[in-house]
Amino acid sequence: MDIYIFGQQWVNGLVLGSTYGLIAVGYTMVYGIIGMINFAHGEIYMISAYLTAIFLALLGTFGLQSVPVVLVLVLLGTVLLTALYGWSVERIAYRPLRNSNRLAPLISAIGISLILQNYIRISQGARNQGVPPVIDGVWRIPANAVDQHFVQITHLQSLIVVTAFASMAVLTWIIHHTALGRACRATQQDRVMANLLGVDTDRIISVVFVMGAAMAAVAGMLVTLNYGSFDFYIGFLMGIKAFTAAVLGGIGSLPGAMLGGVVLGLAESFFAGFVNSDYKDVFAFSLLILFLIFRPSGFLGVPEVEKV
Repeated sequence: MDIYIFGQQWVNGLVLGSTYGLIAVGYTMVYGIIGMINFAHGEIYMISAYLTAIFLALLGTFGLQSVPVVLVLVLLGTVLLTALYGWSVERIAYRPLRNSNRLAPLISAIGISLILQNYIRISQGARNQGVPPVIDGVWRIPANAVDQHFVQITHLQSLIVVTAFASMAVLTWIIHHTALGRACRATQQDRVMANLLGVDTDRIISVVFVMGAAMAAVAGMLVTLNYGSFDFYIGFLMGIKAFTAAVLGGIGSLPGAMLGGVVLGLAESFFAGFVNSDYKDVFAFSLLILFLIFRPSGFLGVPEVEKV
């Protein structure tokens, strides 16, 4: 095995898995607090890609040239507006149906997903969109001094990995060491009792949707800058992959979401590099099926205990 190819696929898988992990957080947080899957989450990610391009164009119109300032402003604008979309999904698709059977919110979320897809297609057009490169530069790690081969990682890829793990660390700290986090955990464990103890569970659930959407916005911005192109349909496949990552890691576990994303990204990358890139999606979903059969709780999930 060529160590150059192995090292490059490792880098590619880590970058891809970090993205999956960021998006998977939204699935795992919503499931953890209300026991439902937000199938409109992939479209929230898709919207953040368009918002990234819109804010870049606006800042370019005003002649702003400083790359760090542009990135910070684009990140703030994208996160805030994407979080608003996440809040709207909870208010429209989930809150009115929270006490109904589980099938109703699922159908509602799928309906919201289709509405968002077509809203973007009509308002922004069905053709592929693109953004210019913003961050240049690459690091090359020598892998074979004789043949002058290198393992290459761009500055933007490094930023994706660092941002993903930093965001996960901050979010985990919030959940475990703040009053908001205690309210989230109380709502997750027993919503009725949390209400009786003075926790505004409706507000907490909305906050969870907002936090998940914000993480998806970070992923959407970084991936858009990395690949440079996107369309109104990117949320479908990315959403399914992120859901797969959440299941692999143990849905309901924040560290599990990132672990599942990294494992899935590495598995896809190595399969594409050493077996066949045409069937990497088949391989990814085969992993999901195997985990659902043999380890449905995932890597870090806790099996549910049925009380009788």
